[in-house]
Amino acid sequence: MTDTKNATAAQVELDPSDLFAKAYAPVEAQALRQAGMFPYFHPLGGQLGNEVNVNGESMLMVCSNDYLGLSQDRRVQQAGLPALEEFGTSCTGSRFLNGTLALHEGLERDLATFLNKESALTFSTGFLGSLGVLSALVGRRDIMYFDRENHASLYDGARLSWGDLRKFRHADLDHLEFLLKRDADKAVGKLIVTDGVFSMSGEVADLPGIVELARRYGARVLVDDAHSTGVLGPNGRGTPEHYGVEDEVDLIIGTFSKAFASVGGFMAGPAHVVDCVKTTARPFIFTAALPPAQVASTHKSLEILSTEPELRERLWKRVAMFREGLAGLGFDTMNSEGPIVPVFIGEFDDAFSFWKQIWDRGIFALPAAPPAVPPGECLIRMAVNASHTREEIERVLAAFADVGRSTGMIS
Repeated sequence: MTDTKNATAAQVELDPSDLFAKAYAPVEAQALRQAGMFPYFHPLGGQLGNEVNVNGESMLMVCSNDYLGLSQDRRVQQAGLPALEEFGTSCTGSRFLNGTLALHEGLERDLATFLNKESALTFSTGFLGSLGVLSALVGRRDIMYFDRENHASLYDGARLSWGDLRKFRHADLDHLEFLLKRDADKAVGKLIVTDGVFSMSGEVADLPGIVELARRYGARVLVDDAHSTGVLGPNGRGTPEHYGVEDEVDLIIGTFSKAFASVGGFMAGPAHVVDCVKTTARPFIFTAALPPAQVASTHKSLEILSTEPELRERLWKRVAMFREGLAGLGFDTMNSEGPIVPVFIGEFDDAFSFWKQIWDRGIFALPAAPPAVPPGECLIRMAVNASHTREEIERVLAAFADVGRSTGMIS
């Protein structure tokens, strides 16, 4: 094996017995960096409203998941200060040990009430929520049925469980029924897992169809509502409320890093099921608790989105303006129904070239490429929030019109 301390990059790359060799091999990220076309990890120097500072230049942010604009709300910002002063910066331990605060349990009670579920549990990140719930509940020989475009955290949760994974074609309920029917005679637990709003396309899952199949074949339903809790439904309770099937969805998982303008994750469902996860899920038991200031800020966001429906009303007006503007220009916004508004590009090189030209016009929007999307289906992923002004949306539309015509994507 090559001595990496003294070896050149070329020597390491050529040594197949060296674990680090793959890190030195030519990859797309390196090529993009060398060409000045790498779109990710740009450090922000500050933010005022939707304007962010990047390398001393002001850019208009249009890909944040801050759907209700609450990260810039002074009430949410100030809510964390008393908790910071009382409890410090961290619990420095897991919820299982010294990390359970009255703050955590207060948020969990109010979140469960908001979502019309018996109980709720918070996690340090949304990703950990997916890992914890699936690994704790899905046992050996149990079966999970996944929409192919489910979030990566769900797939990692499935890998951490002992269950079998069946993937159905995206939004294809006939294929889902085929898989359920094939397993109908098996006396094992069955769980249908779907995103509520899919994170790349903004498409909303057909929950009524899914719950009908679940009833017919004796399966439970878990919805990852990360991109719709606080946003969809008359009261912001997400995809189940949007469709009127709240009582038929067994478990909801989600994150506080979108509409709640914070960080952390959650699950909500029957009290015994939540307690099972709380006492057995390794990703929960062995992770430091959500910091006190974040819990308090999240709780304030929950209070605001529960009592100020005008935020959602303003959001949906801006979403409609943006989506209709892009479609009117001739862009394909796919099947987006949520605040995520993608523009379909297609090939990798075309998407990154389009992104760079948008970027150079002061628009902070990013491309989505494999593995986030299938090969040949690259897109520019954007998201609207309630604080975007009409003038800001018009600015983005003007930039897309300019780049679209110059690249020949639109006429």
